[in-house]
Amino acid sequence: MNSEQPNNPLHGLKLADILESLVDYYGWDILGEKIKINSFNSNPSIKSSLTFLRKTPWAREKVEQLYLKTKFPKA
Repeated sequence: MNSEQPNNPLHGLKLADILESLVDYYGWDILGEKIKINSFNSNPSIKSSLTFLRKTPWAREKVEQLYLKTKFPKA
């Protein structure tokens, strides 16, 4: 873990890696149910989802929170 941000579990992770991990774990259908955004439900792809998430802070926050809940369920 990097000493610059010891309390940030997302530090050093790319958004693409987070999204790919969630898609691998849940699949697009369940991910689209958990986070209701069009890029997860209509013709989903990593590229289109990343474009949307980079421009939409509230959606990125939801993805990051779901990732943390998935990887660290008791946190």
